[in-house]
Amino acid sequence: MDSRLLLVLILLPLCGGVINACFGCRLPRQMRSLLAIASIVASFVVTLICWPLAADGGTQVTLFTWLKSAGLQADIGLLFDPLSASMTLMVTGVASLIHIYAAGYMEHEENQARFFALLNLFVFAMLCIILADNLLLLFLGWEGVGFCSYGLIGFWYEKSENALAGRKAFIVTRVGDLFFTIALLWLFALLGTVNIAEINLRATELDPLLITPLVLLLLGGACGKSAQLPLMTWLPDAMAGPTPVSALIHAATMVTAGVYLLCRLFPLVSLSTVGMATIACIGAVTALYAASCAVAQREIKRVLAYSTMSQIGYMFMAVGVGSVAAAINHLLVHAFFKALLFMGAGAVIHLAGGENDIFKMGGLKQKHPLLFWLFLVGILCLAGAPLTGGFFSKDAILLTAFARGDGLSAVLWGVGVFTAGLTSFYSFRVLYLVFFGEYRGQKSAHHLSPLLIWTLPLLALLGLFGGLLNLPHFYGGSEMLSHWLGAASALELPLTTEIGLLVLMGLFFVAGWFPAHLLYRNYKAEEDTPWRRFLLAGWRFDALYERILLRPYRFVANFCWIAGDKGLIDGVVEGIGRTMLHWGGYFRQLATGQVSFYLQGFAWGLLLMLGWLLLKAVT
Repeated sequence: MDSRLLLVLILLPLCGGVINACFGCRLPRQMRSLLAIASIVASFVVTLICWPLAADGGTQVTLFTWLKSAGLQADIGLLFDPLSASMTLMVTGVASLIHIYAAGYMEHEENQARFFALLNLFVFAMLCIILADNLLLLFLGWEGVGFCSYGLIGFWYEKSENALAGRKAFIVTRVGDLFFTIALLWLFALLGTVNIAEINLRATELDPLLITPLVLLLLGGACGKSAQLPLMTWLPDAMAGPTPVSALIHAATMVTAGVYLLCRLFPLVSLSTVGMATIACIGAVTALYAASCAVAQREIKRVLAYSTMSQIGYMFMAVGVGSVAAAINHLLVHAFFKALLFMGAGAVIHLAGGENDIFKMGGLKQKHPLLFWLFLVGILCLAGAPLTGGFFSKDAILLTAFARGDGLSAVLWGVGVFTAGLTSFYSFRVLYLVFFGEYRGQKSAHHLSPLLIWTLPLLALLGLFGGLLNLPHFYGGSEMLSHWLGAASALELPLTTEIGLLVLMGLFFVAGWFPAHLLYRNYKAEEDTPWRRFLLAGWRFDALYERILLRPYRFVANFCWIAGDKGLIDGVVEGIGRTMLHWGGYFRQLATGQVSFYLQGFAWGLLLMLGWLLLKAVT
């Protein structure tokens, strides 16, 4: 098989995006969406054709040398191994369904060409991250998803809050990118290469004292893209973009980039005990933080945004406890059911006449039963209902943490289990408020395009049965994904212990569902309490950053503007100008045009010259 097909795989979304950007406004409306869909579906088909290339360690293709100077060589090279192949198949597959969904969701949008151009370029940038064989090309895709997310989150920029949300996402993720940039340059300075395979192979050559700061810098970059503490405030506001954008960011691109980076560089990351512990702790704390915030949210997409933040936290925790297979398994399964939930939420919002507030919905089960059952599947997977894909993937992470046996891992396991209970609670809270009871909205229901519904069943099936990708031996499985990634599970738990932990996970699922059933099965308005406002505001992290970062920054900026720019620079320049004007006024009086004035000047000049000659003669 020709390995150059990998180039076709990555260029198809780029071509679709460029054509729509340059000529989309001149194409018929349906052609714009068909072009975008065709490019992504074709990329998915090429991925299937190229799948055998991932076997036996994968295939590496160098297309040409991009940069070569002073010891630095960065190629446009692609690496198609089991890890990148699994991610590519997920990204192109889920993105294909999201593009088809977007064709129905955005069918009346005026700026359709711009939307689909950015959507295609978003997928292209993510594929650059996944398939890059060196950190510099990966960084190009890393910045590409940041730019595309800025354009798509702020797509409806006519409203200032949407433009601000796009700008916030761009700036916050740039903070994480700074850490990644430092790590990239530092690795090149230490090893003389940016090739990922060489860095992983030669990681043991590094000074142990330097590995931990390198890992922490990589973690900082990953936290920015994956919205983990403390760089997580951009993700809830990213819901300002169209729903297909939210689905793409949360399921197939952007937030998964940080997890992928840590997994791709895991041979280096795993050398730092402190780094691994920090990754696991940040993941666990973020999972708990985001789940607690989701409990109080009123907008359906913000609940799902916080849930994404929480589930990504589980993936970070999996990397931190040493299981890349568990992290990637949960990433893949989460992509399926989170795309289902976001696309289902978009259909719900359409059905409710554009309403986002779950307390102004209700009764939609009767209006659209099929949508209810599909959304229920996504909720069950998110809540970790036994035997769903979400249960198996999350359970593998928690079992891995428990099996490590040390004190920190026990704490991480406890936080993860408690967070699973919270997840079950807020998941069913959304389900009951949206689909049960009477319709509480004031806006009339809209007709749903078939594309908004018939793209969901496949995602529902993948979410339900995604656990089969890595089914543990306990269930009679072969841990297929672990073996495919070359990272077979090393769990060694007694059978009775494992059964007890699984039963406990099931009990926490019920412990989350039961209070949600009691509180929200029959609608009852929530009281506006201080703790609800605290959680609704995301623990007031935005206010904290406003106080400790933005206000000092604005003060310094205003000082530099008023004292430096206006006071010093403008003062000097304008002062010189005023001085010249002032003295020019005096000199202008010497040119009056009167002969008597000029003769008087000559006379005074002659007297001065005679006085100077006389003084010189005397001395």
